[in-house]
Amino acid sequence: MTAFKRLKHAFSLTLAIGLGTFLQCTAATAQDQATVVVAGGCFWCVESDFESVPGVIEAVSGFSGGSTDNPTYKQVTAGGSGHYEAVEITYNPGQISLEQILHMFLRSIDPLDAGGQFCDRGESYRTAIWYDGANERSIAQAAIAQAEADLGRAIVTPILDRSAFYAADDGHQDYYKSRNRVVTRFGFIRKSDAYARYRNACGRDQRVSDIWGDAAPFTDH
Repeated sequence: MTAFKRLKHAFSLTLAIGLGTFLQCTAATAQDQATVVVAGGCFWCVESDFESVPGVIEAVSGFSGGSTDNPTYKQVTAGGSGHYEAVEITYNPGQISLEQILHMFLRSIDPLDAGGQFCDRGESYRTAIWYDGANERSIAQAAIAQAEADLGRAIVTPILDRSAFYAADDGHQDYYKSRNRVVTRFGFIRKSDAYARYRNACGRDQRVSDIWGDAAPFTDH
């Protein structure tokens, strides 16, 4: 084998090994991540709750369920778009299961209210769970059935076939921890402070505690 052929062979082997390693890492990454989309009223609150959960990689605020492509926050909250304020939760199935996420989700909302959530009323603040495939639908149905059994009341949160999810603009991401300032009814304050005051004033945690008691995962009982 000539020196050129030996060099060519070594280069091809290195390239093949590198490509194989890349594909293995990509496959492993795909297996280590899954997503679910839920709507629980104010998407800032759902995002804040689930980003604190071990095994959750990321929670993104956005919109789903409607007919308008790439909707804006104003379009959705004005009504008529059909979209819900939704959150796409990316998680590691090796650390937390879909069953566990939906169990916590249902106990972090008011699943008895079909007209909105807490102080937020209207179609964009309704609750929902989106499924992707028959297995996820079965898991969601079981989660609803368990919640109904625990409460002894009918759950109005629908289970919907997965549709397009549109992430909200950057200004609506991580609102609960942003140090940027914004003009609100509370004054010119940090978004994180505005979020905390809004959540308290809206009565979210109080209502969830009233419904779920010690089973509520994100409230101070």
